[in-house]
Amino acid sequence: MSELDATTLDGLVERLERAAEQLRTGDLSPDAAASLVEDCAALASQASAELERMARAAAQDPPPGQDTLL
Repeated sequence: MSELDATTLDGLVERLERAAEQLRTGDLSPDAAASLVEDCAALASQASAELERMARAAAQDPPPGQDTLL
């Protein structure tokens, strides 16, 4: 995982954690809470796509010392 990948994931996780804190406080109106939940779903989808992209990239590169066979 490159530093950029980790930074992207860390940013998404941070945003999800902040949203969870806001939801836990109970200070949001029902409409604002619903909107925030939708935002969380979009963030989770982005994080999932990023993890899948990273997994596919890692699977394409053989581990050090492992050569591909003919």
